Amino acid sequence: MNERLAVVGGGVIGLSAAREAARAGWTVTVYDPAPGSGASRVAGGMLAPVTEAWPGEEDLLALGLDSVARWPEFAETLSADAGTDAGLQPDGTVVVATGAGDRDELTALAAYLKTLGRPVESLTGRELRRREPALGPDVRGGIAVPGDPSVDNRLLLAALRRACERAGVLFDERAVTAVHDDGARVTGVSLAGEPAAVPADAVVIAAGAWSSALHPALDGLIRPVKGEILRLTRRAGALPPPSRTVRALVDGRPVYCVPRNAPGHDLVVGATTAENGFDTTVTVGGVRDLLRDAERILPGIAEYELTETAAGLRPGSRDNLPLIGRIGPEGLIAATGHGRNGMLLVPVTAATVGALLGGGVVPEVARAADPQRFVAAGSGAAVSGAGAPAPALLSQEGN
Repeated sequence: MNERLAVVGGGVIGLSAAREAARAGWTVTVYDPAPGSGASRVAGGMLAPVTEAWPGEEDLLALGLDSVARWPEFAETLSADAGTDAGLQPDGTVVVATGAGDRDELTALAAYLKTLGRPVESLTGRELRRREPALGPDVRGGIAVPGDPSVDNRLLLAALRRACERAGVLFDERAVTAVHDDGARVTGVSLAGEPAAVPADAVVIAAGAWSSALHPALDGLIRPVKGEILRLTRRAGALPPPSRTVRALVDGRPVYCVPRNAPGHDLVVGATTAENGFDTTVTVGGVRDLLRDAERILPGIAEYELTETAAGLRPGSRDNLPLIGRIGPEGLIAATGHGRNGMLLVPVTAATVGALLGGGVVPEVARAADPQRFVAAGSGAAVSGAGAPAPALLSQEGN
């Protein structure tokens, strides 16, 4: 096969799609001015289909459950291809609450999950502290979800980059400004500062929050949703971080703390949510709120070093489902709009893109993410409307 594939975007979604295509014989080039940066670099790394579940988002839950089931094999083969750890951390998640209102919301979540047959365990504050001694006295109760692991996003990015290079993927650190077509199929991409377009037989748009600007078929379908996160590093003498992801409601405000097993034993704390366009400024208020609420849950972090503050832009869609599939002219594939679930949905997205490029069978659960749902029948016009806002526990940086 000598067909040329342009992948626009070098985050986890673009890199995983590029690796899949290269293994299938495509000649692949990834276009990104800074591969491995953006939302993928600052994500929390939670793989949380169950603790992110909510009534009305059953299609997203099904997609997430399918993808999290693919993660162990995906991580194993990626680690082998890259010769380095893919960063999967199999320990589960606990979701904890402080006040009575927070406990009521978690009770409702647990009841909903049980109706879906998902394994959850309701625990008192004392029972939670037996499992995670770092939890403080303000934690009054919660649930344990063993099936929601996490991934070290930076180890994952490094492994994907190396596996891509080993598979023959080329990297071009020029920005793509547009995807071109002849009215029937894609013909190539324009690069910043270059007078002529670069030919391509197919294009995967995986540019996250910037995807809508690259082709008219995606215009208005993706928006940036800002999330600020912190990285803390344990200092000598301080209490160790929790062994698993801790998600919490603190007086109605969501916060999460995700441990990293790599040297340094960092703890990722996130995340704020704001829709301010393409602003990536880290604010004093965001840092203050995250530290205040995280310290309520894990008092020992007061002795940690604050080593990083950052903000990323989640690519939000109108209904909280990603866009994974063909859209517009022949040869154009969208792999974007993953919102808070980018890390979680890497394996199923890669499998879907691979099937689309190779003429294989698209996973059944991925059909709900078909971008054609936003196109009015026969008109080519985007359907107006937006998905319901996520509840407090869910409206945070998930990926």
